[in-house]
Amino acid sequence: MSQENVEAFKRGVEAMNRGDIEVMLEVCDPEVAWRDAINVMFGGEATMYQGHAAVRELFRDLYESFSDIDADYRDFKDLGERLVSLGQLRMRGKESGAETESPVAALTEWRDGKVIRVLTYLDHAEALEAAGLRE
Repeated sequence: MSQENVEAFKRGVEAMNRGDIEVMLEVCDPEVAWRDAINVMFGGEATMYQGHAAVRELFRDLYESFSDIDADYRDFKDLGERLVSLGQLRMRGKESGAETESPVAALTEWRDGKVIRVLTYLDHAEALEAAGLRE
């Protein structure tokens, strides 16, 4: 894992936070596998999306429901071809205006400077355990 991958992850998150999914996808392999955990916040299950088109659909749905989505990752753990990123997620409902806040974590796998797999978590300890680490 290189500092370049950490910087690419940060660029992708910044793009996502401003709703620029195309720029976010530039750091992802076209066949990226993306498991999103936001549904868990509302009693659902984490869902797997495969490829750019499916990830676009995921974020289109999220931005239809939320007026603001802000992921703030500040702690990074380099695991070679994997990266664990820990932070905080804040969202505001589009219709209700209700704010939601949660821990957020991403376990990403990289190949040739592109993300090939993203697993998101709403619990730092769960993400660390999935990566074979302890908090």
